[in-house]
Amino acid sequence: MKTFYLLILLLTATCIKANAQAAEYGKIDTADLKLSSCDFDKGANAMVLFDVAKVSYTKTEAIVMERHKRIKIFNDKGTSEANIRLEFYGAHSNEDIKNIQAETINLVGNTIVVTPLDPKLIYNEKVDKERRAVVFTLPNVKTGSVIEVKYTWKTHYGYNYPDWLFQGLLPKRYSKLEASINYGYFFNIIKKLTQKLDVDTSFVPKGDRARTHVWSLSKIPGFRIEPLMHSVEDNLQGIYFKPSRGFRTWPSIGRDIIDDPDFGGQLKLPLDKEAQLIADANAIKDEHEKIAYLFNTVKNTMKWNKEDKWYSESGLKKAWLNKTGNSTEINLVLYHFLKQAGVKASLLVLGTRDHGELELANPSFGRLNKTVVRVPIDSLNFYVMDATGKYNTYNDTPYELLGLNMLTIDPEANSTGLRLLTTPNVIRLTTAVPSTEVVFVNAGINSAGKLEGSVQKTSSNYKRTSKLEVFDNIGIKKYIEDELKEGNSNLEVTGHQFSNMEVDTLPLREDFNFKMELTSSDEHYIFINPNLFTGLGPNPFISEMRLSDIDFIFLNTYSIHGRYNVPVGYKIDAIPKNITIVMQDNSIVFKRVLGEVQGTVIVKYTISFYKTKYTRDEYPELRQFFKTMYEMLNEQIVLKKD
Repeated sequence: MKTFYLLILLLTATCIKANAQAAEYGKIDTADLKLSSCDFDKGANAMVLFDVAKVSYTKTEAIVMERHKRIKIFNDKGTSEANIRLEFYGAHSNEDIKNIQAETINLVGNTIVVTPLDPKLIYNEKVDKERRAVVFTLPNVKTGSVIEVKYTWKTHYGYNYPDWLFQGLLPKRYSKLEASINYGYFFNIIKKLTQKLDVDTSFVPKGDRARTHVWSLSKIPGFRIEPLMHSVEDNLQGIYFKPSRGFRTWPSIGRDIIDDPDFGGQLKLPLDKEAQLIADANAIKDEHEKIAYLFNTVKNTMKWNKEDKWYSESGLKKAWLNKTGNSTEINLVLYHFLKQAGVKASLLVLGTRDHGELELANPSFGRLNKTVVRVPIDSLNFYVMDATGKYNTYNDTPYELLGLNMLTIDPEANSTGLRLLTTPNVIRLTTAVPSTEVVFVNAGINSAGKLEGSVQKTSSNYKRTSKLEVFDNIGIKKYIEDELKEGNSNLEVTGHQFSNMEVDTLPLREDFNFKMELTSSDEHYIFINPNLFTGLGPNPFISEMRLSDIDFIFLNTYSIHGRYNVPVGYKIDAIPKNITIVMQDNSIVFKRVLGEVQGTVIVKYTISFYKTKYTRDEYPELRQFFKTMYEMLNEQIVLKKD
């Protein structure tokens, strides 16, 4: 009995402590106004003091969420948090946001000054075909301010239960969800967490038809953008509600897409001057050449407006006539021409990496934002085509699509299904030669004491494509500074030129000369770091903690060769030892071989990646491997004056 009462006291104390983390709207502790930094996430520009919500069903079985959020501003950069944007699916009154209250709280001397938001400054905005947004800016916000927002979110669909994200880009001192689920509604409740919950309980109030869940979490660090990660949404800590019964299925979503006038309704509309284009295509007897002709015609005619949507915004006729469109419009035009030319084709609808990958257990439109075309080659193989990329080809799956879940749609057969994309194109990357970077450095010490030489680099497959995309985006000057010199002010690059830029069947080749100051050398010793122009960049895994999974997207092999001539009057004092290191699961192999041949140091590094994805749980081993590998890459050749 004593144990029972002790348990009740402990639970009561926990609830009191948790409730103390939030406050009524408009009531604030002066200590929060005087707060100058976040004690658990140093350097944050602002911090969420609390973010709490209560979700329940109404008598008509609509779902209502009452949410209250308060943010502390630490510096001028943090004042941008005053720009509030609340997005919701409101195109067909699916969802709505009402009862908005917002205010800014400042401490002036010892006086608390409250500036409420003028309701006339709240604006409604159309985001796209499905989404709407409520937009406003809090007044009188400056360093030291506290802002708070309270609103009601509502949906009339009983299975449209809102997920709850404990984590965001700002650190959160406290986050709590109280969720009541009516009898008769069934959800798989998925917890994505890397921290232990402060409160994790559920109960059924006496006489109630709902089970109430309470979850809370404290001192949640702000999510940071990390190298080689998926979208932020794929990695945030939160509670996710997935209907366990047939509220929505992927086939039903596929049928809705086919029936949508801005998708399926566009596919059979005639396009401007298409008769001649189809006649020219049908004059080509080889099926693969016909596909290549239509793909290149669309790719070279239409310009991508850099927008990804799962549907057509302006209509295919207008997009084709204006020669510009979003990714789905361009690829639906390609699909239309392929079908008109008698080519068997279907469609794949997906969520891109930066938007958020489709979840097998969560059928919804929320993560759909792009359409590409699929054409079978034989019973096992098929092309996956995206005509929006300048360097994409008809017969190589764009690397951005590798490994993603995709909704397959065949408008002609009216069949749909979600499949993990394990096409021959993806499988081929694991069995054939992966994308390769090959580097040859030929250098020696000149009369001025500088390392001087020439470099040849070749990049194949996806390495070639990604490098050309970077070059197009930043230009030659920044490419040399960022990609080749990597910010090294002691390095000078001259005479750079590309070869095979227009021949996608050949590796991309680069040739250039360089000179580099050897700043660590003195009158007795010369130190040479052979980690030059490798294409590896700085070590991406410096941080001790990792918040997201790692995705290299495609397999890589680096083959780095160097010849360093020893100048007259010097001899080799030390060279790095030959060594091989291997990840425990054999997914990465690093080999280093060095030797001397007639006064020349010969260097060879080989790095082979046999795996593209690692979970955050595998990060410690991956981080340690990269730390060791980069130390070995940067180990120096030492020459001594003879």
